[in-house]
Amino acid sequence: MDKLRNWLLGLPRRNKRILQVATDILLVWLALWLAFAIRLGLDKSINPFDAHAWLFVSAPLIAIPIFIRFGMYRAVMRYFGKDALISIFKAVLLSALVLALVVYLNREPPARVPRSVVFIYCWLSLTMIGGLRLVMRQYFMGDWYVASQQVPFINRVGHLPKVAIYGAGAAGNQLVAALRIDRVMLPVAFIDDDRGIANRVIAGLRVFKPKNIQRMIEQTGAEEILLAIPSASRARRREILELLESFPLHVRSVPGFMDLASGRVKVEDIQEVDVADLLGRDAVPPQKALFERCIRGHVVMVTGAGGSIGSELCRQIVATGPTTLLLFEHSEFNLYSIHTELEQRIRRESLPVRLVPILGTIRNPGRLLDLMRSWEVTTVYHAAAYKHVPMVEHNIAEGVMNNVFGSLHTAQAAVKAGVEHFVLISTDKAVRPTNVMGSTKRLAEMVLQALSQESAPVLFNGGEVVNQVNKTRFTMVRFGNVLGSSGSVIPRFRDQIKRGGPVTVTHPNITRYFMTIPEAAQLVIQAGAMGQGGDVFVLDMGSPVKIAELAEKMIHLSGCTVRSEKDPHGDIAIEFTGLRPGEKLYEELLIGDNVSPTDHPMIMRATEDHLSWESFKTMLAQLLNAVERDDYERVRQLLRETVCGYTPEGEIVDWVHQRRCAEPELA
Repeated sequence: MDKLRNWLLGLPRRNKRILQVATDILLVWLALWLAFAIRLGLDKSINPFDAHAWLFVSAPLIAIPIFIRFGMYRAVMRYFGKDALISIFKAVLLSALVLALVVYLNREPPARVPRSVVFIYCWLSLTMIGGLRLVMRQYFMGDWYVASQQVPFINRVGHLPKVAIYGAGAAGNQLVAALRIDRVMLPVAFIDDDRGIANRVIAGLRVFKPKNIQRMIEQTGAEEILLAIPSASRARRREILELLESFPLHVRSVPGFMDLASGRVKVEDIQEVDVADLLGRDAVPPQKALFERCIRGHVVMVTGAGGSIGSELCRQIVATGPTTLLLFEHSEFNLYSIHTELEQRIRRESLPVRLVPILGTIRNPGRLLDLMRSWEVTTVYHAAAYKHVPMVEHNIAEGVMNNVFGSLHTAQAAVKAGVEHFVLISTDKAVRPTNVMGSTKRLAEMVLQALSQESAPVLFNGGEVVNQVNKTRFTMVRFGNVLGSSGSVIPRFRDQIKRGGPVTVTHPNITRYFMTIPEAAQLVIQAGAMGQGGDVFVLDMGSPVKIAELAEKMIHLSGCTVRSEKDPHGDIAIEFTGLRPGEKLYEELLIGDNVSPTDHPMIMRATEDHLSWESFKTMLAQLLNAVERDDYERVRQLLRETVCGYTPEGEIVDWVHQRRCAEPELA
């Protein structure tokens, strides 16, 4: 059967049409002969081919051109739907009416045909021609195999993993059809909350209530559940995942509604459960006026445009109507990736945006100034930074030069070029930091806070005095971890689960705030539009998430069990490796308690202490001198004195400096 199926599918389109036409001619003849047999009886003395041969010639000559006109030979059998059935009904009915007219016009006694023969012929040909197409559709789609599992002593699909579909709506039915065509999984049941369809059969599959999942597993042998509820809210999806977590099933999902609507993915593109669904956090729709204020009709620049946050900012900015978007990025590959993606989107959606990819580093102040002046940049989103805590902890010089002085160069270039809006992407790790990365990000905030207080600051320029009128409105937006960013625990957990474990967590009690990348980018844009100068905005991150519990949920939803003292025979163990250098058990979003609401329910304004620009410039000069002399004890001292709450753990170590100091001893 498989060989025949593959042979038929492999035929050229022309040969398939010839085969269909030939089959329809035979079916028309068979329907006409059966119509005579039903009307006159199976009497051997009655032979319609003698007296009515003209009718057997006329019937296909009438029917086939009408079938062609109604597109019956253009339809692809595997995707045969209700529109094709309606076309068949119309074509067969019309061909029967024309045949009835021919019979009426030819009523000589030898050729006389009983009137009821035409009516019988009509419903017989409709049943045969339409029915054969439905049977072949099922055959080509692989539904053949679904029927065979109900037949005793036949098991042709034992090698396919059995899956249940959660959601018997349109997405669920499309998913079942796609799975049956590909035959990589065997759908065995639906699960749905709708009591009206409980225990009914849809697309050949029984619908179970959520409370009967264990019974469904026992009856069908389902090994996996696919969530086909793309339009459900995150809160609802979280409830469903919590229900499914207790069953030994691997849970995956079809993409979200917006991904389906945009055409980026298809229903059959199955993926692992989005961890955002575990958080149950629904994003607040953006406020249009805030979202467009600093973007529509402006020249916008994003530093770090190829990073996790930077690239998402670019995606949302492109759709908001800037005249020009400058992609500023140090990594050639990252710049190529985001530029290619946005170019394709601009062509696809005919967006009137000029896209300019620029390779460069924020540690080159001259390049930044030339860029902002020549393109007359209006708004800057500064996302470029080193933000991996353990990496920056032992590469102190690079962390300070990039995060502090890179931000300084970008901010001063904005002041010189007359940029109107400057938004810094900050982090919760800047609050009472225990690591170099957090303290450098806090210093970057303080650069903007100090500059924003000066209407004509004397810029920090290596001893040269540069007076500059400041027309730039500086804003800082602080938030926690984003799901799926580079270095995030989520991809690492997934890889570890695929390899069979163990899943590594630093500490049993470690917690983190989480937010999706698109939501974070939307809120950053809106917060930036509310700033009046020197504002620190804090995003509502919801409740902190315990990382160990998150790891357990991911293991359960992969269809595995956690190996522990209570269950020594579990599938995957969770190992605690200890806090990494500079890592905190929990993160905070506010240094003090002075916080006030804004017009947006998810954005708060923080009021925090900062230094004057003149005092801060003096500290920056000392910090730069200490880094250039590799005096990291002095770097630590300056950070302690300047950054409120900085309490480093362990010795301060820069790998390059440590190796260089060790070389004389080795010699």
